[in-house]
Amino acid sequence: MLPLEGLTVIAVEQAVAAPFCSSRLADAGAHVIKVERPEGDFARGYDAAAKGQSSYFVWLNRGKDSAVIDLATKEGRASLEKLIAGADVLLQNLKPGSMDKLGFSLERLRKEYPKLICCTISGYGDDGPYADRKAYDLLIQAESGLASITGGPEGPSRVGISVVDIATGATAHAAILEALIARGRTGTGADIRISMFDVMADWLAVPLLNSEAGNPPKRMALAHPSIAPYGVFQSKDGKGILISIQSEREWKKLCAEVLDQPDLPNDPRFASMVERVRNRQLTDQAVGDSFARMSRVDLLKRLADSDIAFAEVNTMADLAVHPHLRRIEVDTPNGPVSYAAPAAIFVGEPRHYGAVPGIGDTPSAAKAPHLRAKSS
Repeated sequence: MLPLEGLTVIAVEQAVAAPFCSSRLADAGAHVIKVERPEGDFARGYDAAAKGQSSYFVWLNRGKDSAVIDLATKEGRASLEKLIAGADVLLQNLKPGSMDKLGFSLERLRKEYPKLICCTISGYGDDGPYADRKAYDLLIQAESGLASITGGPEGPSRVGISVVDIATGATAHAAILEALIARGRTGTGADIRISMFDVMADWLAVPLLNSEAGNPPKRMALAHPSIAPYGVFQSKDGKGILISIQSEREWKKLCAEVLDQPDLPNDPRFASMVERVRNRQLTDQAVGDSFARMSRVDLLKRLADSDIAFAEVNTMADLAVHPHLRRIEVDTPNGPVSYAAPAAIFVGEPRHYGAVPGIGDTPSAAKAPHLRAKSS
């Protein structure tokens, strides 16, 4: 039996943040009913990379049922009310105020369904000068300052994935699980509010504190502001290899066993982390010149034999064939799709992941008619 089996989640959701959360609840056995407008979640049209379907949608909507409900109609609102009445969790990330205008204020829902756990995701929260702003992942990357510390010296950059949405979905997932535990003790639901801006500000605590202390972070691409050598160096055959030297012991091993320069740590310019950072250009040149004389294969062997922390600077093509990549396969309307597996492994309890629904499809309910009856 899966941990959340028997629980029903109504997800009035779109895009990435809320679907990330509800997909994890579905993985754990919850019956997730995704409420979609007649034309479907707009994330269905983001791209066509997964057998002609959106990679985002296929990734984040496995194991759910799709309920097509036009909330602009009286009948649609009645249908949603019926679903909520049989639910354990209501998750939604519509535009702020939308649910209230439709008659689903949290105050009313909490009063009429005291065991219901409500989780609301927004861009900037319920109040404040930006509360009514639209918010998307890249907008929050910019507004929070994340983009200002991402990239290289030439200018700010976006993180290469929807990191704000994913972080927000993960935060919502954890909060809902906490609320379910609390409800098991008290019998009472919860009203959870999560803003994308708050999530990212929380994650930016370290650079924020450093900035307020007079040390604003600099954009250093794949280098580290307070450690050297820590960055990418090219092998003779042009492969980028990133190394991280965290201690003097590691620095000495790197010099002796990889660079063939055992006396380098005796040079005052390289004798401590502080000096190596102060003389970063010289430090990087010393490492880079040695790396450039060796092939990728030779370097990887030397680094591994010396127990130096390193990584190759891989592409998505490299990830696709990476020896550590675990995959799952899910059914979709256009056939099976394989992609990276969720990170958590429950030893001795293999997971089976549900199908991705077409608009209005109920693959989960078809396999579990008792769950369908509960929420219909």
